[in-house]
Amino acid sequence: MELTALKGIGSKTAEYFGKLGVHTQEELLEFFPRDYELFFAPVTVSEIGYKTFAAVRGVFTQDLFQRRVKKMTITTAQFRDEVGNTIKVTWFNAPFMKDAVHPGELYVLRGRVSRKYGVLSLNQPKVYKISEYEKLMNTMQPVYPVTKGLSGTMIANAVRRAMEGEAFHRLDLEDPIPGEIRVRYGLCKKSYAVSNLHFPESQNAYMAGAVRMSFEEIFLFILAMKQSETGKRSASSIRIEQDPRTEAFLKNLPFSLTNAQKKVIGEIRDDMTSGYVMNRLIQGDVGSGKTIVAIAALMNAAFAGYQGALMAPTEVLASQHFETISRMLKESGSGLNAALLTGSMTALEKRVVYDALEDGRIQIIVGTHALFQEKVKYKNLGLIVTDEQHRFGIKQREALAMKASADDPSIQPHMIVMSATPIPRTLALILYGNMDVSVIDELPGGRKQIKNAVVDDSYKENAYRFIEKETAKGHQVYIICPLIEYSEGVDAANVTDYTEMLKDVLNENITIGMLHGQMTPAKKNEIMKKFAEGEIQVLVSTTVVEVGVDVPNATVMMVEDANRFGLAALHQLRGRVGRGKDQSYCIFVCNNNSKEAMQRLEVLKTSNNGFEIAAKDLELRGPGEFMGIRQSGALSFKNFDVYRDADIAQKALTAVDDILSGRLRLTKAEEEILREKSSLASGTILL
Repeated sequence: MELTALKGIGSKTAEYFGKLGVHTQEELLEFFPRDYELFFAPVTVSEIGYKTFAAVRGVFTQDLFQRRVKKMTITTAQFRDEVGNTIKVTWFNAPFMKDAVHPGELYVLRGRVSRKYGVLSLNQPKVYKISEYEKLMNTMQPVYPVTKGLSGTMIANAVRRAMEGEAFHRLDLEDPIPGEIRVRYGLCKKSYAVSNLHFPESQNAYMAGAVRMSFEEIFLFILAMKQSETGKRSASSIRIEQDPRTEAFLKNLPFSLTNAQKKVIGEIRDDMTSGYVMNRLIQGDVGSGKTIVAIAALMNAAFAGYQGALMAPTEVLASQHFETISRMLKESGSGLNAALLTGSMTALEKRVVYDALEDGRIQIIVGTHALFQEKVKYKNLGLIVTDEQHRFGIKQREALAMKASADDPSIQPHMIVMSATPIPRTLALILYGNMDVSVIDELPGGRKQIKNAVVDDSYKENAYRFIEKETAKGHQVYIICPLIEYSEGVDAANVTDYTEMLKDVLNENITIGMLHGQMTPAKKNEIMKKFAEGEIQVLVSTTVVEVGVDVPNATVMMVEDANRFGLAALHQLRGRVGRGKDQSYCIFVCNNNSKEAMQRLEVLKTSNNGFEIAAKDLELRGPGEFMGIRQSGALSFKNFDVYRDADIAQKALTAVDDILSGRLRLTKAEEEILREKSSLASGTILL
């Protein structure tokens, strides 16, 4: 149903919602908060202890003071609690606060606590009148992702109106989870889940909704994956024998392959000579050498007279792969031609590549989603490699596979997908059920181990001075924040404010850049290109750098609010440094001094093995840990978390197997609903 059917949403507001990927009332109902504000009872200043976020009840002792520092307005005040203790309060770029509060009146201030030289201060607090705060006490208030033109309040109001309409009332009638499955696993109805994910009645109600929606997402994913790839292992494909020129290329590399790389190259060789389609996942840490394994396979296909395609999720990464492949092909004297194809190329540049692909002059093509556009025609596509495959949907990968030789469409091209996401093998077999899994579990020799530190807020001044020293040596730095911009009540650093703050605390000669997911693809490519070329020395970013580029000159990775991330995600972020000859460092800033939070992060100090860390993540992040900001983790699910929800994935797999085997009989209505929902999930007609 159209958004504009809701009261208060006109065409312009609907356009703003569109920027968030919300175009219908159904999509709005499943546009869940990324976090929640938890309103606990106010504490005194002495009771703050090691809290990183607190509410304090008291009065301002005097008028607020304002000063300008460069382009920033800083507002400060002294706030006294009800037992007479005071705390410093600071707002950045909020000049209106000076007239918004009055000394002597009773307020509750709620915000982030910082500690500098043993002195507490409250930063960017929200100010509540006593009656306002009492109404919110012990509730969970939703915090939505926002965009220009849409506030969190506007989104919440739109959701409330949608929950009164027909789209909400259809949720249970069109529930994709069959009734017997819901009963078997104790899952709540969909309407209850949606209602309590937006506006939780309690933490238990929220938990029930979160489990339910996580199950639904992975259930539909597994069903779509299993059915869309049915028969691929037995489908016919071209035989590509190992070519002596590929073996010579590998022997003449200026470095030695690891045993793990040799093993995976052998597995790929066996697949490509079998006469059946290869459908293989290669897992390996960042820097484990997956790319050289893929290059060997692409060369082998090209020497056999077939074309190979390598698809990357970003233009910058595609360009870097292309440069690497082109250099290696030239140095080896292979006589093979490689080309790059991306969306930002001019129409003329694309036409030149299209023509050369169609007549076979290009043997290896590297690019983004542009590789499977309608105008692209291949002469004889024999091998497809996708890097960071979870960034591409089933439909996108199949669209590229359909570009294979038109002479015999029944013969599928071989497929390799690569991922640096360290998923334990038991989970990989669920998520990639119809794929053979190869693991590169060794790192090439000669690299220095990254030095890791887990610190609290009090260390940050030292960290900034260390960053200045590293940039003075000509090195570069990543700083990761959980949020894009300030969000009221959310205890987490954000890229926008952090970038401005760094301009005040770091040497003015240091060039600072900002990167986040709401930027246009062109802007993101521009920023990453500047960082890769050394024009930006310190890059403040969200986790979008998780799938980044190779910047050997980057030696420091600092992660703010590291306790908000899963261990596997932190390990992948850490893989952005330590790629050159210089010593590299990773600083995890933990703003939660609980024993559990510190215990989790200490794992990163003792292990650099992604698969060990992923297994530990499974152990330490068990069912129930649903609270927190959603991150762009493995496979880019919206509700399902690979590490937190391992048990849910196993149950969903059993349910899918029972349906496909006929052990669980669906009603006609359930079958129709499931057919529709699973086809939407995969872009394929199922059942």
